[in-house]
Amino acid sequence: MQESSKNLLRIALRKRRQDLPLNLVQEDSARIRANLLSLERIRLASSVMLYLPARGEVDTWPLLDHFWARGSEVLLPGCRDNAPGIMDAYSVTSREELGPGCFGLIEPQAERARLVSSPEPEVIILPALAFDRRGYRLGFGGGYYDRFLPTLGHAPLLVGPAYAFQVLDSIPVEPWDRPVEMIVTPESILHIPMER
Repeated sequence: MQESSKNLLRIALRKRRQDLPLNLVQEDSARIRANLLSLERIRLASSVMLYLPARGEVDTWPLLDHFWARGSEVLLPGCRDNAPGIMDAYSVTSREELGPGCFGLIEPQAERARLVSSPEPEVIILPALAFDRRGYRLGFGGGYYDRFLPTLGHAPLLVGPAYAFQVLDSIPVEPWDRPVEMIVTPESILHIPMER
C-alpha cells in the first residue's frame, strides 16, 4: 500500500516538475543556488557531491563551476553497469569528463573521470521529487542513494534543493530512509533538527 501511494506521488510530482516553464526553472534554480552558497559550510566545502539536472530538476551546473574555481573536489554519481540500484562516485574536473549515462542522464565517463572508491564528501546535494518537513526525501524509486549513503565512512551534510511545491508536510518513510539536514528552496532554508 505504501509503495503504491509513493508511486502515485512520484507520477504527480514528476509531471508537475516537467511542466514547469523554463524561465521559472532558471529563476528558481538561481535563487536556490544563491541560498545554497550563502551557507559557509557549503560555499567553502573542500569536497562536494552534486547531481546533474534532468527533466526540470533544480539546475546545479553553475555549482560545478563554483567548486572547480575554488579548487574543491567535485564528485558526481555514475550508475554501475549491469547493477541496478548501485552507483559510484567519480571525481570530475571538467565537462569533458561527462557524457551520456543511465536513464538519459549526463554522467561521468568511466574512461575519463576518476572513480573514488572511498568518497568522503563534506556535503552531498541530493536530487529528489520531494522532501517533507522532517527532511525525508521521495526519490525516483531506484534506491541508488539509499544504497550509496550507508557505504560512506562518515556523515556528510545532506542538503535537498527544492522548488516550493516539492516541500510536503509528510511523505511515506521506510526504515532505511535518511533525512537531509536542510532543504533549500527559492524562498528559504529549512534546517531540520536531527534526532541523535
